[in-house]
Amino acid sequence: MKHIIAMLIFTVAMGAAYGQTLKTVSYYDNTQKLNGLALVQNKQQAGVLILPAWKGMDQEAKDAAMELHKQGYAVFIADIYGEGNIPQDNEAAAKIAGQYKSDYKAYQRRIELAMEAFVKEGADAGKIAVIGYCFGGTGALEAARAQMPVAGVVSIHGGLSKSADRANGPINTKVLVQHPAEDKSVSKQDYDNLEKELKEGKADYQIITYANCGHTFTNPESAEYNPVMARRAWQHLLLFLDEVLRK
Repeated sequence: MKHIIAMLIFTVAMGAAYGQTLKTVSYYDNTQKLNGLALVQNKQQAGVLILPAWKGMDQEAKDAAMELHKQGYAVFIADIYGEGNIPQDNEAAAKIAGQYKSDYKAYQRRIELAMEAFVKEGADAGKIAVIGYCFGGTGALEAARAQMPVAGVVSIHGGLSKSADRANGPINTKVLVQHPAEDKSVSKQDYDNLEKELKEGKADYQIITYANCGHTFTNPESAEYNPVMARRAWQHLLLFLDEVLRK
């Protein structure tokens, strides 16, 4: 009987823990208000900072956050563009994302501000990984290039290029790149240049290429969604996070 009661208490507790929802966390870049989404269960909890795709906080980022929370991680979805600047269509998204790709220091600053807000919410500053989708995948690589104090970064069908006038530097964090083989937005030169950058930076890295996949292969709402490869990519992500955040 005691065992049954204990199991019931455990089940209720787990249900309460994972039945929570993401809450809005407001923070600022000077006068620009930013609204992230966070869920931190315990103080000093290992955390995953999520950088969303070019339209901002989409359903894929939110679903990933909730699933990662179920895995025991604190989560925070960064607001890169800021209140009042969320694009409503692809044309607007391409324009604003392009601005941050060009002004990479502004992008890096917005990532750093999100990380600071995440730590204030209770995430362990020494155990944070950055993952990103599409435009956010570019941001994950920027976190590595900026030598941010993170345990690892994951670029999920992200843009891999950087300006040719930027020198390659050291990459101190662990890097996972999840690359769809048929991604028309990434050229072979972009791919080769990134691998050269990672090698020259003496990075601990791996690039996994997923066969028969277009750009947004992990997004169930996309026509390019590949459920088999998306499941594999998710498992690879979990393995990577387990290594960098729990070992």
